[in-house]
Amino acid sequence: MNKRLLGCLLMLMAAGSIVAAEALAQLRTLPQNAKFARIGDAQPLPFIQLNGNIVRLSPGSVIYDENNRSVVHGALPPGARVAFTLDLSGDIARIYILTAQEQAQVGSK
Repeated sequence: MNKRLLGCLLMLMAAGSIVAAEALAQLRTLPQNAKFARIGDAQPLPFIQLNGNIVRLSPGSVIYDENNRSVVHGALPPGARVAFTLDLSGDIARIYILTAQEQAQVGSK
């Protein structure tokens, strides 16, 4: 195989990987047991404010941004609509910052 053809094939494979990764990021499925809320003012760890109530993040909790990347507690934008799940002790286990499309799908839940 000549170098030019090999180079073209590698470029096509790289482009296909990028497109596939973007498509997967857009296909996020929220958990069936997710509840919905709005983030309030910033709180010291391990607490956050959801719908005006101060709640505790569980140890090992994960926060996902609109692109499904994990982010730190300080990256939660006040006023953002989120979906969240609870652990067995009632603490927040997962938070998903909702995209505009997800917000439209969940409506006023």
